[in-house]
Amino acid sequence: MNNKPFDIQAYMTKGVERVISDSLKATAKNPRETAYLLKFAAASRKASLVRKEAEKAGEHIPPLLIASITSSCNLHCAGCYARGIHSTSDETPVAQLTAGEWDSIFREAEELGISFIMLVGGEPLLRRDIIRAASEHPDILFPIFTNGTYIDEEYFSMFDRCRNLVPVISIEGGREITDARRGEGIYDLLLGNMRSFREKNMIFGASITVTTENVREVSSDAFLGELAELGCKLVVYIEYVPTAEEDAHLAPTDQERSYLDSEIIRLRQELQDMVYVSFPGDEKASGGCIAAGRGLFHINSHGGAEPCPFSPYSDINVRDTSLKEAMQSRLFHELREGSLLEDDHTGGCVLYEKRAQVEELMRFMK
Repeated sequence: MNNKPFDIQAYMTKGVERVISDSLKATAKNPRETAYLLKFAAASRKASLVRKEAEKAGEHIPPLLIASITSSCNLHCAGCYARGIHSTSDETPVAQLTAGEWDSIFREAEELGISFIMLVGGEPLLRRDIIRAASEHPDILFPIFTNGTYIDEEYFSMFDRCRNLVPVISIEGGREITDARRGEGIYDLLLGNMRSFREKNMIFGASITVTTENVREVSSDAFLGELAELGCKLVVYIEYVPTAEEDAHLAPTDQERSYLDSEIIRLRQELQDMVYVSFPGDEKASGGCIAAGRGLFHINSHGGAEPCPFSPYSDINVRDTSLKEAMQSRLFHELREGSLLEDDHTGGCVLYEKRAQVEELMRFMK
């Protein structure tokens, strides 16, 4: 049995290489896809060298930034985590970062050697100005985690022209379970958009919130085969995190987590047309939580630097400091140097499970 820890950064690098290989087969249809991915692979290697040089100087730079570019969303998905913690609401957003401020963050991230910036929300496609700003940074790959309802011809054109923007569409499984959580007719709308991506020879991914109700369906060969047939190249599994007692039954149990972990291992071996990433499963396999700058960190829509989206605590704002300084915040430092990120938990999100301890740490720091 191989007990070697899973290296998520190495896996994602290999995943990019596999996507490049797949794209080479379609060069005659769309050479721009291949050309961009080859350029990005070179830029990613260069960024890795920048991070290694920083490491030698005693400064750790993670490869991944999660950016919540808006707190607005047009859907009201059942049990939504973002609405549960009030980071997303129907109220008019106040004092959110501007497109210019996000552009400065993207520019500094590139200089620091950050290769991947996940754009999330709310619904990120509501901020066309920020998506346009991201398109101007081709050496960074921007997976855009979207509910898929705002993908129109302008966005299709932008995604086709700017291959560093990769939509990752949220789906819960088949029609019944997707519409039950996201709203009637959403499933058919999503599949229509996926077919359009396939017809245009454009890459997209799928984001799946894993619950007790869908864990077997979304890891099945039938469901994943349909996604692959539609041209999906990336599947991201995110374990459901409840914010209310009435939703606690949806959180996967240890048995269901173990089942998903084993299925992902099988899928990576048998169905290699797509890249599979799991949170927090891949973190656990890597030896612990990668938040607070170990492997990633989060900037919320108002500029607060947070350990991750599931740990919405901040002691510093990028409006008042640089991205580099934000990564060295006292909160991040205390979390990295302390024991809260260690893998002594029940299997779910470490910092969410230990949120009372994080809150106590925040009080202690004041």
